[in-house]
Amino acid sequence: MKIITSPKEVQEFLKYKKNIGFVPTMGALHEGHLSLIKKAREENEIVVVSIFVNPTQFLPGEDLDKYPRRLQADFEICKRAGVDLVFTPNSENMYSEDEILIKAPKIKGYILEGFFRPGHFDGVLQVVNKLFNIVRPNRAYFGKKDAQQLYLIKQMVKNFFFDIEIVECKTVREKDGLALSSRNIYLSEEERKRALTISKALKRAAKLSTNIKDIETIKKEMENILNVDELQYIAFVDRDFNYINEIIPNNTIILIAAKVGETRLIDNIWL
Repeated sequence: MKIITSPKEVQEFLKYKKNIGFVPTMGALHEGHLSLIKKAREENEIVVVSIFVNPTQFLPGEDLDKYPRRLQADFEICKRAGVDLVFTPNSENMYSEDEILIKAPKIKGYILEGFFRPGHFDGVLQVVNKLFNIVRPNRAYFGKKDAQQLYLIKQMVKNFFFDIEIVECKTVREKDGLALSSRNIYLSEEERKRALTISKALKRAAKLSTNIKDIETIKKEMENILNVDELQYIAFVDRDFNYINEIIPNNTIILIAAKVGETRLIDNIWL
């Protein structure tokens, strides 16, 4: 396994390689990331993982400085998973002082996550665009847990005519149902128990949706289950992130964002 920090060296190493699978991450790898890497390993000759805590997607006051960084442990996970190349750039070789910028779409980039974290998706799309141009993968792997991010990356690939297949991967959960996240380590034991009400509410919504299509009825049931410190949204959208008034079978995503203690968590379920 090679570890490279320079974008140009990555381009040189991959220049004549074919059938490349790419998993972009911010490190602190867990089973969720590992599931993406395993799928990439099954479907490609070359597997590339990037580890970069991207500063442009963090808003002022967010957890950029304390975001978990475990580079050596991440290297070991990648090595055991059969990764061919780990790309670990830094801000200096990824960004310049006077950048050409990419902007998230004015509507769907500023609802839900984009509303509570305005400008977040500008940073996400900026860095993913750069990573795609450096790695030039045939396939890139993203989890459904970050559903809005996944949608916007697929839109960017379409709008900018990238010849890349975006592979959607299922959300990986702990045995108790908590969606895996690098931020879960911030939760105290008591907070973790309350965080479980997020996945329980989503599971209840999925069960209700088999007979009930009215989203207000389902939403009230979900709110009764949730035990969080700040509920930022429960949203019902279709696969293209248009708000919907009732459950559409095989074309509905229910999303939750909430704070438990000081930790902001997101989760969703695809119906």
